Amino acid sequence: MTNATLNSTAPGPRTAVLDDAHVGDIQGAMGTIKLGDHGERRGLSAKLKTLLAIVGPGLIVMVGDNDAGAFSTYGQAGQNYGTQLLWTLLLLVPVLYINQEMVLRLGAVTGVGHARLILERFGKFWGAFSVIDLFLLNALTLVTEFIGITLATGYLGLPKAASVILAAVVIIASAFTGSFRRFERVAIALCAGSLLLVPIYFMIHPKSTQMAHDFFVPAMPGGTGALSTVMLLIIGIVGTTVAPWQLFFQQSYVIDKRITPRFMKYEKADLWIGIVIVVVGGAALMGFSAAAFAGTAGSGNFTDAAGVAQGLADHAGKVTGVLFAIALLDASIIGAFAVSLSTAYAIGDVFGMKHSLHRGVGNAKGFYAVYAGLVGLAATIVLIPGSPLGLLTQGVQVLAGVLLPSASVFLLLLCNDKDVLGPWVNGPKTNAFTAFVVGVLVTLSVILTASVLFPDITAGTILDIMAACGIAGVLAAGYAFTRKRTATAEDPIDRTGRDEWRMPPLETLTKPVMSTTRKLGMGALRTYLLIAMIMVVFKLVQVAIGS
Repeated sequence: MTNATLNSTAPGPRTAVLDDAHVGDIQGAMGTIKLGDHGERRGLSAKLKTLLAIVGPGLIVMVGDNDAGAFSTYGQAGQNYGTQLLWTLLLLVPVLYINQEMVLRLGAVTGVGHARLILERFGKFWGAFSVIDLFLLNALTLVTEFIGITLATGYLGLPKAASVILAAVVIIASAFTGSFRRFERVAIALCAGSLLLVPIYFMIHPKSTQMAHDFFVPAMPGGTGALSTVMLLIIGIVGTTVAPWQLFFQQSYVIDKRITPRFMKYEKADLWIGIVIVVVGGAALMGFSAAAFAGTAGSGNFTDAAGVAQGLADHAGKVTGVLFAIALLDASIIGAFAVSLSTAYAIGDVFGMKHSLHRGVGNAKGFYAVYAGLVGLAATIVLIPGSPLGLLTQGVQVLAGVLLPSASVFLLLLCNDKDVLGPWVNGPKTNAFTAFVVGVLVTLSVILTASVLFPDITAGTILDIMAACGIAGVLAAGYAFTRKRTATAEDPIDRTGRDEWRMPPLETLTKPVMSTTRKLGMGALRTYLLIAMIMVVFKLVQVAIGS
């Protein structure tokens, strides 16, 4: 696409889109919607064609979440505890939908990335914090994706260095075509590859009745004696399924795909498709890992994803092990795509660089340099002899757990900002549920941080932390309810005409006024994050030096 073409589609004066490449025809992997196409979709065929053109953001962000880390975490849950933790996937469904639906709304309505909105609405500190922590966390996450690549290709008998270099080239080249459509076609093809987990499931054939029971009936394997170990694994499942990079990725990808509020219901359907696939994939991983290792010496002795592949092969033949390794390789590459893009989008958004897959390399050098640089750095770290790869993997899980509550807090605040979302702001039910989720995430974050600092943490201490956080949550909810009842009644939200409403340019918006309560809350959050991150990083470095 030429500069003339991009400029001809530049947004009008009342849109906040920061890159003119983000306005124009929707050029999806499986269809096109013209910029001026405002016709109503009548009939199943027309609606299906529109959905096929829109599908992508929700599907990729969800399937990208079933990456190398997820293979390891779900495999560990199945191998060590059977299917007793399947219920965690069901509980995460509403969390996944609410979080991603909110960033979907932010992207379609504002045309501005998540990091830029945080910067403009909450100040330079939080804007810089969001970009820096995203950059560091994503860089570490990328390393885990390449660890997954080495495990998969190692099992398949391929040389490590050549495999890592080739994977890095594929990941970089797929984004460097200057065509959004070509990138999305590659990404969706990889998403289809994730369905390899389904035939593996049927080849191993776990007990479906037991799977169904454990999916709907919560259980804590091992009782209170194993509570600390099981809780950490549950936190790992939450961290690998609900990750901060997802928020930044989907909001920016929706913008880059040029999706507007008119197509909100189709994008929500896209999100549900992705959620179903990620839950089916996670359940299949947990189920066939449980069945393959039940009654063997490997039960309860998880090592890594390559060990799962070997266990599958021992149980049901070499083909299952090979299919698992290919699925792991596929998942690692799609995860690397999404994590790299989320960082490049965020940095481009904040620093005003041209940042779109619609642009060629020569027209968005900084954007592509960040993308390629992250991929190259991660590949290099994995190839360095003696790199503490296990420690880096642990670091990703811990830092993601520490940072996730802050990401959810900003998401909730932005989705209640009437200047930003206008008629698309959250309703009371969404706010109540999201506040509850934030409370749960804060509790899990505190437990995770404490477990890293004090490896011998007991079940009693974990229960005390949960009780203290629960009491604090009840008090906060009571205060919010009382304040709402005594406050002046607000006018109901007028949602008429919202399909055409877009956020005005950021510079025209009135800066939000922070109440004393919000300032105290934000200050407490900032203090907790800084102390927790410093202590966790110090502990990880201490372990690395001592090992």
